[in-house]
Amino acid sequence: MSNKSTSKTTTRRKFLAGAALTGAATIAMPQISRAQTATLKMQTSWPATDIFTEMAQQYVERVNSMAGGRLKIDLLHGGAVVHPFQVLDGVHGGQIDAAHTVTVYWYGKHKAASLFGTGPVFGFNANEGLGWIHNGGGKELFEELQTQIMKLNVKSFFVMPMPTQPLGWFKKPIAGPNDIKGMKYRTVGLAADLFQAMGAAVAQLPGGEIVPAMERGVIDAFEFNNPTSDRRFGSQNVAKNYMLGSHHQATEYFEIMFNRTKFNSLPKEHQAILQYAAESASSANEWLAMRQYSDDLQDLINKEKVNVLRTPKDVFDAQIKAWDGLIAQLAGDPFMKKVMDSQKAWVRKVVYYNMLNATDYKGAFNHHFPGVLKI
Repeated sequence: MSNKSTSKTTTRRKFLAGAALTGAATIAMPQISRAQTATLKMQTSWPATDIFTEMAQQYVERVNSMAGGRLKIDLLHGGAVVHPFQVLDGVHGGQIDAAHTVTVYWYGKHKAASLFGTGPVFGFNANEGLGWIHNGGGKELFEELQTQIMKLNVKSFFVMPMPTQPLGWFKKPIAGPNDIKGMKYRTVGLAADLFQAMGAAVAQLPGGEIVPAMERGVIDAFEFNNPTSDRRFGSQNVAKNYMLGSHHQATEYFEIMFNRTKFNSLPKEHQAILQYAAESASSANEWLAMRQYSDDLQDLINKEKVNVLRTPKDVFDAQIKAWDGLIAQLAGDPFMKKVMDSQKAWVRKVVYYNMLNATDYKGAFNHHFPGVLKI
């Protein structure tokens, strides 16, 4: 082989080797995050055994998986650093980086907080309420509440459209609104104002304290959220009458909150992961609830021999009347009126469409399961 041929061959080999290296770099480099590794401490407002802790874990798993080790959330149970009702203060002050909670737990700082979860019943369900938050002006109004009105160093996302919360657990079935008068009853947020307007004496307690309070006689009756949480708390051991359906908390969502300074210091791709993992977890939470809540309701009926009843219509009517009085009071605050007006505008068009268009699910259910639904 001539020197000229050898030279050409050597040059070609060098070119191919260089191209291979360049190609490998081109393929590999985008897979390597240059973002700084960060670990966030997130505390929940829930006991370790509550299904809400599982739902918080679903969010954490999604963040940790998508971030590829460059962003990690460590999940702490309720009370690990701050009281379950004090996570807003903990996140705002930086004692914890993040929290998994509900806005109603800090409505004592501003009653508008309860409008973003457990507010008046205008006719929308929780899925429609999340629609309002994401596409009807809700998140902008919440940002105004956080940053302009309350001056909070907090950034929040909403997840999990919760089913209607039961009226609750009672020693005797509730036959009408008069049975609520004088009762020592546990609830939270604007629902506390509602039941006070209906004549009850209200105690606001975190989930883990409810059953012990019932055992000590501090309360006569209570609600928390759903059949699974209620069963795990041992509600069936302190009361045997479970009333389903209520206007006191017809909708609610989890609030996943972050210290805003900490959130803003993260790379944009990490901020996006925290946001979009919330949307993903919202669906996962709801699908988990569909199975688990219905399974536990059947177990409460069949294994625990709980008397499960539908709340009487005149209780619903009394709640609507009580809400009317509260709405008039709340509307005295210009911001709260703006929020409620925004919700009603959303309901007027979205719920109108959904109700007019929805098929007759009850009729179909009764056709296939005659005699099961006794309402």
